[in-house]
Amino acid sequence: MHRELSIFHRIFRPLVRTFCVCLLLSAPAALGAQPQFSTDDETNTMQVFNFASPSVVYVTNETLVRDRWSLRLHSVPKGAGSGFIWDDRGHVVTNFHVIEGARKVTITLQDRSEWPAELVGSAPEKDLAVLKIKAPTELLKPLSAGNSADLAVGRKVLAIGNPFGLDTTLTTGVVSAVGREIEAANNRTIRNVIQTDAAINPGNSGGPLLDSSGRLIGVNTAIYSPSGASVGIGFAIPVDTVKKIVPELIAHGRLVRPILGIESAPDQWASRYGFEGVAVLRIAPGMPAEEAGLRGVYRSNRGGWQLGDVITGIDRQPISNYDDLMNALENHRPGDRVAVRYLREGEEYETSLELAAP
Repeated sequence: MHRELSIFHRIFRPLVRTFCVCLLLSAPAALGAQPQFSTDDETNTMQVFNFASPSVVYVTNETLVRDRWSLRLHSVPKGAGSGFIWDDRGHVVTNFHVIEGARKVTITLQDRSEWPAELVGSAPEKDLAVLKIKAPTELLKPLSAGNSADLAVGRKVLAIGNPFGLDTTLTTGVVSAVGREIEAANNRTIRNVIQTDAAINPGNSGGPLLDSSGRLIGVNTAIYSPSGASVGIGFAIPVDTVKKIVPELIAHGRLVRPILGIESAPDQWASRYGFEGVAVLRIAPGMPAEEAGLRGVYRSNRGGWQLGDVITGIDRQPISNYDDLMNALENHRPGDRVAVRYLREGEEYETSLELAAP
């Protein structure tokens, strides 16, 4: 029996040792092999990027500076950002702050061709601008527009732009919040803004925010970041605002806002005199405010100046300051009839008037 075991060990022990060594040598390779993952979400992301990226453009901005020694003027790069093709006529949408103060703007398409751009119109209060290039129609691929009303927190979004000059960069995330407010370049408030955690960095401004169907749902415009880089809080102007403003900029070069026919007093008057609303400083002759009987600042019987009417509401929207008034008027067209609430000598009144064209 001992002899048989000895023969067994002499024959099989080397084979077992060799087998174990082979296992040890092959183990790292087996453990390190990365399996191939493919998900529906991943496929969707790639499809949307491939579909939408030809519509995204690179916007470069040049300005004039004077050489301190020769006093000659020459062009220097001022900044860069993103934009996207709006229609097949060559209109390009971007942020106003991307092209602000530019002497020359150049649009670079995905095929690397460069086209000088003409400013068609701008709305600083909404941080939007429309440019136009004379590129062949076959190079222009407009984005289709979605609806802001369909957005909900948690929905997937994709941002395409040129952060830090790195062209056609994709980031993804979700809608973090809706109904936010941010401040435009002229200190006006942009309302109903989309908040997203899709990384938005300097250079992404003016680029599109897309949904999982490749539709435009916003224009990336700002980030909240103490360091200047993305920290997961980005903002986009909602597409419903874009769809309303861009056609006006193309047609008129500016935002067409109906008017009441008043000159308003500075907002500082509210804290000085202890009221909330917009004080009427003067009434324009022959305009809706005069016809409705509104009154501006006037002289009392004793010769002193007296506060006139204070506008506190337009239809159902409360008015606390000039910014509120402008946003309320932007929701209407010339010829619309609105209800105007106002204070006169501490008493609240309401009148109806027809808004006039600017």
